[in-house]
Formats: sequence, C-alpha cells, structure tokens
Amino acid sequence: MSWPKGLKSWRALRTHYREDLAKRHLRSMFRRDPERYTRFSAEFEGILVDYSRNQVTRKTMRLLKRLARETGVEAMRERMFAGEHINNTEDRAVLHPALRADRDDPYFDGDFDATAAVHEVLDRMDAFVRAVHSGQYAGHATGRKFTDVVNIGIGGSDLGIAMAVDALAGYAVPGMKVHCVSNIDGVGLADVLEQVEPGTTLFVICSKTFTTLETLTNAHAAREWFTERMGAEAVATHFVGVSTNHDAMDAFGISPTNRFGFWDFVGGRYSLWSAVGLSIALAVGMDNFRALLAGGRIMDRHFRDAPLDDNLPVLLGLLGVWNTAFLGYESLAVLPYDSRLARFPAYLQQLHMESNGKRVRRDGSRVSVGTEPVLWGEPGSNAQHSFYQLLHQGTRKASVDFLAPVQASGPSQVQHDLALANLLAQARALSEGLDEDTLKAELGDDHPLVPHKVHPGNRPSTTILFQKLDPATLGKLIALYEHKVFVESVIWGINAFDQWGVELGKKLAGELAGAVSDPDGFQGGDASTRGLLDAIARWR
Repeated sequence: MSWPKGLKSWRALRTHYREDLAKRHLRSMFRRDPERYTRFSAEFEGILVDYSRNQVTRKTMRLLKRLARETGVEAMRERMFAGEHINNTEDRAVLHPALRADRDDPYFDGDFDATAAVHEVLDRMDAFVRAVHSGQYAGHATGRKFTDVVNIGIGGSDLGIAMAVDALAGYAVPGMKVHCVSNIDGVGLADVLEQVEPGTTLFVICSKTFTTLETLTNAHAAREWFTERMGAEAVATHFVGVSTNHDAMDAFGISPTNRFGFWDFVGGRYSLWSAVGLSIALAVGMDNFRALLAGGRIMDRHFRDAPLDDNLPVLLGLLGVWNTAFLGYESLAVLPYDSRLARFPAYLQQLHMESNGKRVRRDGSRVSVGTEPVLWGEPGSNAQHSFYQLLHQGTRKASVDFLAPVQASGPSQVQHDLALANLLAQARALSEGLDEDTLKAELGDDHPLVPHKVHPGNRPSTTILFQKLDPATLGKLIALYEHKVFVESVIWGINAFDQWGVELGKKLAGELAGAVSDPDGFQGGDASTRGLLDAIARWR
C-alpha cells in the first residue's frame, strides 16, 4: 500500500478538499459562520491556539482526526512514553519527556531508570549553578565570581541554549552573561573572547561524544587562549564538560567534578532540557530552569492525556499535514511578535527539518507525499518590512504561525500593544485579502493600480497567544512544537528521531579538511571541488 495515500482517511480528505474546499475562500467561511473562531480555537494552561484562519471545516477536522487514528498516532504516542525503541534505525528509546519529569514519574529504557538518572544530574546541576552564583565556586587563584559563561556547542548543543537565553533575558541573573559559540570559522569565538576576562569566565563544552569537529575546534582554541593567560592548571576550574566521553574530557583537562552527562535516548535537538541546558540555568538560575522543565512537563501530560479534539500538539500536527500535503504549502513562516523570541524560528528549523525532512518511511520505503515544509521566519515587525510582500502577493505561498505574549516582555505595554495590533492585522489581511471589486469601488473601474493592489488572501495562518513569556510558558511552547513534529512524523510514517542526512557532509568535510590548506595533496573529487580548492590556494 502506498503510504499514506492508500489510507481510507487520506483518500477521503483528498476528495473532501477537491469537492468541498478547493474553490472556497476564507473570507466567505468567516461570513457564513459567525461562530468560526469558537469552533476552531483551543486553549490549555495559558496557551491559546486559534486555527480558524486555516482552510478547514468541521468535516476537515473530523477526517484529519480519523487520519490520526488510522495512522496510529495514539498508539505510537504511548510507545514513546513507555520507552519503546521507536527510533528504529538507531535502536533507541525516545525519552526527552523524561528530562522534565517529576521524581515520581516512571520513565524507563528497558531496566534503566531514566527518571532517577535525570534527577541525579539535575541535582548536581542545581548545586553547581548555586555555587557559581553565590561565589562559592569561583575563578582559579583569584577567587573572583564568574561573570561570563561561554557555551561552546553546535546544533542541539547551541540553538536551544541561544534561543532560551534570549527568550528569558528578563529573568537573567544579575552580573552573569552567557555567550554562545558554534560556528567553526573562528569569528564568533574571537568576538566573544574580546569581551571576556579569563579570570571570570566559565567555558561549557557541550558535545555528547566530545568529538564533534566544530565544537572541539572551538574548544581547543578557547583552551589555548585561556592557558596563555591563566595557565594550564586553571583549566580544571574554568572548563565544564557536558558529555559522556570521559577519556576525551580527561585528555582535555576537565575535572571529574565538572562533568554532566546525558543519554542515548536524548536526541540533540531535544536536549536543552538535559545537562545541555546548564548554560541556560547559569543564565537565569536553577529555579527558573526548573520552571522551564515544569512547563514542558505540563504540555507532555496534556499531549498524552487530552482527547484529540482538544489536544494542542495533535491539532497543530494535523494542520501541518493538511497544509503541506493537501493544500501544497511548501514552507511555514514562524513569526513571533516579541523580540525576545527572535531565535525561536531558528530553533524550530532544526526541530522540524532535521526531524521530518525525510523521504523514506520507517521501513525504508518511499513516502508517497511531500513531508516537512521549509521553515523560516523572523520577528514580526521587522519581517513586515522585508518579506511580508511575498506572503501577501507573491506566487510562492507559505502557511504562517503567529506567536505573541499578551503582556509585554519589555518595559512598555503601550508599544507591545502596537505589536499585537500588527499581528492581528496581518493575520486578517492574509486571510481576507483585498479583492478587485472592492478596489474598483474605491479607485474606479479603470484605475491602473487596481491589479497591483489586489491581495488574493485565502492564505492560512495559526495564531498562538500566551499570557506572558516566562520560563514555564517557554517550556510549554517548546514541548508543544516537539509533539506537533511527532504527530506529523507518525502520519507520514517516518522516523523523526534520526538524522542521517547530516552525516554525509560531515564525512566529506573530514576528507577535505587537509586539502584546503594543501590542495596538491588531495586526490579525487569532482572538477568543481578541485577548481574551488585551487581558487582558495590562489587567493590565500
């Protein structure tokens, strides 16, 4: 059977779209149904999802929920929470919810008590963070309090940290600044090292294997800079490792007391809840980090227990499949109307596209429909003055997620209210558009600007409002999108928890690393690679 096209519910949805919705406009849907918002919005624990501006009816949602059941979303959800090895290509459990579990929540990977292991690490993190903030744990020889943390990682060991530190800047511990370094080109590290003093800087090296090329290159460069100023004996005090490779940390000089581990059931893009989030805890304090975990836990329980009709991650996942596979939207723009969430689209890019950017099913057969759309975005007000033109009148259509707190994250509620007004206006404009008849009535039948000012509308958007951007709410939002991605993956029949697509480039980069500095010694490769190596050598 061609999955998922061969499913009865999939065929019913395809027929429903063709016969009932293909020629309908959101403008007319709202005019015909004054209760549309009530029918197509849901709220849970301070998170409001308005999906009334998607091209759906009650029949659409009924059929989509039937699709969820037919594809086994509920059964796979239970398997995930039960610790089964649903990451079948790597034979691993998927237990990131265990990272934010209560002490009495039972999470096991076989006989391994994941909950107990998680809380042992959390308690060690708690003690370390409080010691740093109090000055009990201080700089080598000088005894000065740490003022700067340099997190060195990449991918899941960087994006979530950078996003959360920015999002929770209003909760930052006074006198503590966190810097994130990821890119291998050395520019980011050099810029950070110009800003910090070695005697008051703590370096956190995040790499599960302690072998990641980008991370280790930056870590060794940071260590060289540091030892030139403080001496090699100070490394044990100023460097912390988040890894499971103790031999590599021994060689690097990281003290055994400054090591925090995590587990194979944690994928990188799901790891900010673990010891990978140490830099977040150092930025905002352990109480706020635990509040972040509590928010994720609340959303976990909602996802696991709520019926499909009211389940926010399920609803978002169903809408994602609908907009991508049935309406043909090949990109999703995430547009937060809060500058604190500036890095949230970048974080979601990895979560979505590394998880569901797959072309084969769990059994290795081809998926018969389009899977993950390209995800992109920027904070709303800036975006309005750059790419909203394409959203409203371009030929490349995108579905949209708008996000915003109701209460201002900054000092001015008046200014934030203007941001909210813009969000509401843009959502309405994308939905309703501006038709030719209205323009002719305003400008005249033969006015030359009529075709230029037509906005077709009928472009789907979902608005997610929350009361305030605090640690618990951020945790709920992250977990909401994690579980949305899971729902989509089950419907598409793919494994959301591996990432083989990143491995080939890494392998080839390793082969070419020496050739960049010595192209004459490189054998093989295509004509383009050889030509570019020659150009690099010539211009160096």
